[in-house]
Amino acid sequence: MGEIVRYDGKQKKISHFLIEKWAAQGRLVPFCPEVAGGLNTPRPSAEIVNGDGWDVLEQRAWLKTSRGGDVTQFFIEGALLALELVRRHAIKIAILKEKSPSCASNFIYDGSFEKRLVPGIGVAAAVLRGEKLLVFSENELEKVALALEATF
Repeated sequence: MGEIVRYDGKQKKISHFLIEKWAAQGRLVPFCPEVAGGLNTPRPSAEIVNGDGWDVLEQRAWLKTSRGGDVTQFFIEGALLALELVRRHAIKIAILKEKSPSCASNFIYDGSFEKRLVPGIGVAAAVLRGEKLLVFSENELEKVALALEATF
């Protein structure tokens, strides 16, 4: 959405006619689980070690920063705050940032900090899918449009 919440402090706005349309309609609720969970911007990059978001929730995996710090609790707290927001606004569909350790819905980095992608889901995405939300990446906006037509 263009908010400065990325780990590196850079802005990453999604420029797409559907995003602009939904924003104009007031249908979007911007939220960053990592910042909401207590992490600063900028911050060291983080990756899930030994699994994906489902594994983090089951305490089989954890999140470490590029500096070696454990930030698992920040990611879990942010995911729970995202769930609270979803419930408060009766949200049924989420569009989340692919490759993010919080928001990825298809691919995450493998925990090696070598920029290797593996199939997996982020922590917040796992929490939201666990609540039966339809979770999509920013690369799947046409699928979101179809889901909106079918849902509403």
